[in-house]
Amino acid sequence: MAKQSMIQREKKREKLVLKYREKRDFLLFEFKTADNFLQQMEIRKKIEKLPRNSSRIRLRNRCWRTGRSRGVYRDFGLCRHMIREMAHNCLLPGVRKASW
Repeated sequence: MAKQSMIQREKKREKLVLKYREKRDFLLFEFKTADNFLQQMEIRKKIEKLPRNSSRIRLRNRCWRTGRSRGVYRDFGLCRHMIREMAHNCLLPGVRKASW
């Protein structure tokens, strides 16, 4: 199980990303369509003033059950340990232990 502080920090980041999404997207669009270098520098300064944690790149996939950040499968939102455990208990539909 991950530390509760890490899980709460990730939730805080998710809220910030949602809060600043429109503003950040608008500024990035302006930056791409700017005509000259000075305009781009001004827009870049505005982007830098936004909170760092409002960037989508700082989000980390976490297991919804344990909060583990590594080995998370997107299809289930679970880490590899929980997938194995739940598959053995027949809790994941359509998942079967491989044998060949």
